[in-house]
Amino acid sequence: MKNKSIFLIAATATLYFNNVYAQETPQDSAKVSSIDQIVITGNSNPKKKIESSTAISTFSAKEIQKQNPISAAALLQRVPGFAVETSGGEVGNNLFARGIPSAGAYEFVQVQEDGLPVFEDGALQFANADNFFRVDNTVGRLEALRGGSGSIYANNSPGGLINFITKEGTNDFKGTAKIETSTYGLMRTDLNIGGALVKDQLFFNIGGFYRTDDGIRKTGFKANNGGQIRMNLKYVFDKGYVKVYYKKLDDRNTFFLPIPLLQNGNDLKGFPGFDPNYGTYSYRAISQLNIPQAGGGFFNRNLEDGIHPKVDVVGAEFKYDLGNNFSVLNKTRYTNINMNYTGIFPAGSPKTTSEFAKEMGMSSYQYSLVSNGAVVDPAYVQKLGFWAIDKQMNNFVNDLQLNYKFDKGNLTAGFYKSNWKSHQYWNWSNILATATDRPQLLNLVDPSLNPSDTGYSKTYNGVTDMTFLQRDTQTQGSLNDLYLNVDYNVTEALSLNGGIRYSHDFYKGSFANTTTSNLNNSGLTTDGTHSFATTTADDNMSVLGNKFTYWNYNIDKVSFTLAANYKINRENAVYARFSNGFRSPNEEAYYNYFSNPAPDKPLKSVLTNQLEVGYKYYSRTFDVAVIPFYSTLKNLSFTDIFSSGKSENTFANTENYGVELEGYARLFNNILEVTFNGTIQNPKYKNLEAGSLLEGNTVRRMPKFYFNIAPAVNITKSWRAYVSMNYYGKRFQDELNVQTLPSFSEFGAGMSYQLGKIRFAVDGTNIFNTIGITEGDPRAGSPTGDGIIMARPIMGAAARASVTLDF
Repeated sequence: MKNKSIFLIAATATLYFNNVYAQETPQDSAKVSSIDQIVITGNSNPKKKIESSTAISTFSAKEIQKQNPISAAALLQRVPGFAVETSGGEVGNNLFARGIPSAGAYEFVQVQEDGLPVFEDGALQFANADNFFRVDNTVGRLEALRGGSGSIYANNSPGGLINFITKEGTNDFKGTAKIETSTYGLMRTDLNIGGALVKDQLFFNIGGFYRTDDGIRKTGFKANNGGQIRMNLKYVFDKGYVKVYYKKLDDRNTFFLPIPLLQNGNDLKGFPGFDPNYGTYSYRAISQLNIPQAGGGFFNRNLEDGIHPKVDVVGAEFKYDLGNNFSVLNKTRYTNINMNYTGIFPAGSPKTTSEFAKEMGMSSYQYSLVSNGAVVDPAYVQKLGFWAIDKQMNNFVNDLQLNYKFDKGNLTAGFYKSNWKSHQYWNWSNILATATDRPQLLNLVDPSLNPSDTGYSKTYNGVTDMTFLQRDTQTQGSLNDLYLNVDYNVTEALSLNGGIRYSHDFYKGSFANTTTSNLNNSGLTTDGTHSFATTTADDNMSVLGNKFTYWNYNIDKVSFTLAANYKINRENAVYARFSNGFRSPNEEAYYNYFSNPAPDKPLKSVLTNQLEVGYKYYSRTFDVAVIPFYSTLKNLSFTDIFSSGKSENTFANTENYGVELEGYARLFNNILEVTFNGTIQNPKYKNLEAGSLLEGNTVRRMPKFYFNIAPAVNITKSWRAYVSMNYYGKRFQDELNVQTLPSFSEFGAGMSYQLGKIRFAVDGTNIFNTIGITEGDPRAGSPTGDGIIMARPIMGAAARASVTLDF
């Protein structure tokens, strides 16, 4: 049925396009020529892309529209050097820059809007930066920088900067309206309008989106539901401008976690009863949790809320010409976030009914459905973590720059101040369900005992471990950074760049100590008759205490970079850059280190050194960038949280050689267009704490080769068709390099037709229904290799159809 729906949409669109009279207005090309593009990210002043001594990729609003990415992570797949895992859904995805390993999220890059962070730390626990950002028609441009000067212009960003630049109004009133539907119940509307309230002086832009859909994986409820609005107002005067803006995001998204698969070497297939392309454990029948607490009261949660951030952002930007070649630029922003996070995290792999009963210490066992009490004997059962996290976060940031232009270049000095807080509460339980893609909650009892006997039941309404973990933690950061950047033009062709940043940062936090208890003497009953002594589900309940552990950590570090760019001619340039930066310990590292007992290794920042050289060629017909790089990291910590609630705390050094490739060609009088990006690398462990046997092993979850290629044909001036291929090379899930994550190729295809100012489009993703896994189960500890594995596959085949009006 799914494939039939895709082909019906595509066929209908094709028939329509073939019968509409071709208009004289040609479609915009797939890519804007880079030869005259101006970039601002990672530079002290706007400069032409060919003159910037950085590895930077750019995407205009039209290019983003034509790619029509399903998420921010899907868009970033088009950037070389970024290995992106998109299998989590619209949000909560992972990005690894230049082979730098981490537990996930956006740990070594900073995601920005208009040059300031979406949130200061993009890798807080369960707070990936893309949870708080959405790509819609208010985005005017994306600039993605790898390595280089990232550590000079932002904190914790040795891997790069990702800067989404919003649209602003102009003297011409312009707007874009879009409606979109899909094979998975999507209904989405986007709108953006901008113009002048006072010509040449006062400009506005306002836009946003609202979307609801069932999800490509079948959850039985609305998987995604919500939207955002963004607006800005800009006043321009003789010597500068002032801009104010506001963003409101209120969106719910289901987060997809590993599912069972069968693996035999490089061969993957579905687990019996589980559709690898459309199945998920996040299903309506197990979506409600309501359990009593050992400290009193009840805790309830609804899986349908998923990842639900409510984000309010207000900011301002001011630029003023002070005269005598001096100017000042100040950017300030306040962000407030309240997020409820609910997800289903598998606790190990499926077990047969007898295996699981044996693990629970039972020789006699009986399973029944919670929904109706019917006795059942499923082939496999699955323990699932029902993880609930609440986060209240805020961030005030101010970036003040003073710029001086002189005959041969310019000098920029800045002071960056950022205060952020994160208060989080965790309440985790484990539930028992059938190991199928429409799971049902199960109860497990010992039929050799009476219902009134102690230990008769191993569950309470399907819950095997009631609130086995609670956390109440607070983390705060206060960043006080000075930076200096110099651009010097030795000749018209040769330019030099140097930058330095001094970080004087303070981090502190606290966490509530916990004890364990049960409900045996609470007076509560499991079913209105029997006490909680009859079940083991409450035996190890976590209880928050009234004592807290406090910690603090200070950073005084210098980051620096040196670069040279030689412009051979208008179309060719070469550059070289060395950079030194760092990443402060992440939130989980603080929690682990200051818990009792503390790890043996001292808490340290991750130190990075990177060397890159590059060749760039930009013309009206071709774009080519070839950028070899070398990087080393020291004190890298791994802090995955296992399904038991315990955290990994392993340290290592890494080394990586690689080359980034990026190209674009417009051929045969603009009939054929081809875009390409790829990365070849060899990231290895050095001095891994776990032992010398791992020395030289490939860094976990890092492909040595991955690329994207997207040819497009302009069949007429109005009709355009494309195909795309994402190749993701073989990786290893673990440091031991035991569990292989096979390589896979994901294909997409689509077409569009421009009828005056109206654009019709159809976009298909994973059109061949490939089973491609981006990760195993990092929360399961040591992997098992072949056989039944837990892994997170990409989404199954889907198609979207849209109509866009430009006015």
